Amino acid sequence: MPVSISTETLWIDTPHGRLFCCRWRPEGGASHQDKPPIILFHDSLGCVALWRDFPQRLCQVTGHEVVAYDRLGFGQSGAYPGQLPLHFIRDEAECFFAYVRAALKIDRFLALGHSVGGAMAAACASVYAQSCTALITLSAQAFVEDRTLQGIRAAEVQFEQPEHMARLGKYHGDKAPWVLSAWTHTWLSQAFRAWTIERTIDAIHCPVLAIHGQHDEYGSAMHPMRIAKLSTATGEYVIVEDCHHVPHREAPEAVLEAVGHFLSVEF
Repeated sequence: MPVSISTETLWIDTPHGRLFCCRWRPEGGASHQDKPPIILFHDSLGCVALWRDFPQRLCQVTGHEVVAYDRLGFGQSGAYPGQLPLHFIRDEAECFFAYVRAALKIDRFLALGHSVGGAMAAACASVYAQSCTALITLSAQAFVEDRTLQGIRAAEVQFEQPEHMARLGKYHGDKAPWVLSAWTHTWLSQAFRAWTIERTIDAIHCPVLAIHGQHDEYGSAMHPMRIAKLSTATGEYVIVEDCHHVPHREAPEAVLEAVGHFLSVEF
């Protein structure tokens, strides 16, 4: 019988602006309270709404509370004050996630991130090594690959079409041009070419699962292989067949099965 899920939305005040947050909790029992929440970190064009029904399904399958928030500048959160700095990935862990963690009184947690959100989740696993019990990435990048840049350049051309920008505006409002620029200008800049995930983190001591689409247009299988090796505990990767850059939408059953198996084995 499907587990009933309760949903709560809230706002978190920070010195830089308000963050929109949503949490999903299993109902009808206290067993989930002993499980650390799964924190979701969205991609470069993402927000809470674009996770769609994945958080609820993840909550049902795992029995863990799931928390997602819009990064500053994205979705329903406040505007970002200025340009995105080159160290924005580490900043998310040290600064903004710290506010979320404090506001929700989160101690132990699991970090799960999509695309650049995967690197942010890895940074959180490193910065909060005593509290992060597992790291899961979906189509995350570990370095700046030629395929990554080609995919972004192709997306830039697509967003020249008004309908694509209108779709972005549906989720980010008048922040949409900033969202697109923060993604494309950062990743395509010469100053960012030397970025690697190893430069962003210190060490990861929790188990790691890296999930990647077979035909991901923003990164080859070298990325999940490299991410899986970051852990001093255990690390594994899963390649989802016939899948591109958004496995939790393109192949949700495969992703949920892999995550459920990973958590059942490790915990």
